[in-house]
Amino acid sequence: MAKPRIFISSTFYDLRQVRANIVLFIEQLGYEPVRNEEGDIPYGKDDALEEYCYKEIKTVDILVSIIGGRFGTESKRNNSSISQLELKTALNEGKQVYIFIEKNVLSEYETYLLNKGNDLVYRYVDDKRIYEFIEEIKALSTNNIIQDFETASDITKYLKEQFAGLFQRFLEEQTRIKEVSLIKGLEKTAQTLNKLVNFLSAENKDQAEEINRILTVNHPLVERIKTELSIPYNFYIEGFSDLNELLKARSYKFDISSEDLPFDDSEPYYIWNNIIGRKNYVLGVNKQLFDKDSKLIFVKKSDWSDDFVTIDIKEKPDDDADLPF
Repeated sequence: MAKPRIFISSTFYDLRQVRANIVLFIEQLGYEPVRNEEGDIPYGKDDALEEYCYKEIKTVDILVSIIGGRFGTESKRNNSSISQLELKTALNEGKQVYIFIEKNVLSEYETYLLNKGNDLVYRYVDDKRIYEFIEEIKALSTNNIIQDFETASDITKYLKEQFAGLFQRFLEEQTRIKEVSLIKGLEKTAQTLNKLVNFLSAENKDQAEEINRILTVNHPLVERIKTELSIPYNFYIEGFSDLNELLKARSYKFDISSEDLPFDDSEPYYIWNNIIGRKNYVLGVNKQLFDKDSKLIFVKKSDWSDDFVTIDIKEKPDDDADLPF
């Protein structure tokens, strides 16, 4: 399982106990600490050792920068220290950083600001460039929150609160992702409806015939007839004449008497007969499915009833049954 990787950046000898305590804290959380003194960084033979530290920072999730009173090893790149360039690299890469400065150093920083033009010897740092670096960090517009500390417990307490906040933010963002997904789904539906409205607008009146065809092809009556008569191909019915021609082609004969009472409850069905051998297949279609012009009325599937179409099989009488020979 992937773990958050946390790079610990600081000078080593003066802050080694602080580093050890933070490493223990990170491991207890189940995260992976990354530090150069324990072989966590793979070094190559082509570049200076510090360059591999900067490369490794590009792969971590968080950098914890601890600034004390020692400047540390100067970088081969410029007159910054290696730990300073580690922090700059993380900032340039957009990593989440936490910056801790020893309390006495941060207090004396105010003295530095008041005497920038003077050549002073400072009590809590061994190089004025530490204060120049702090000034540079404070001038950043983002990602430059600084926390002072006296002991390692001050750092671990602050990190615990910050990590909890990051996890809470993650959970909140997951909820927002679901909300955004829902909104996008609604937007897509709205776009579809909008297209349909445009399709049905006055500018698209010429498409009315195509729309009617779509509706009639999917009419529940079509599906029922297709199933009952085992018709393997697609078709659509616009009115009574289409239905009659379809059934006529499949050997069904229309019962003329059923046409005389189009909406009489005593005879609510149009009737077709198909005599095969000694069996008469009687097909009935409810007259209410057609309007006064004999056009098929569209019926939603939720309003459809199986009683709109009836299928009955009757035995044909045996006319020769009473003959003596």
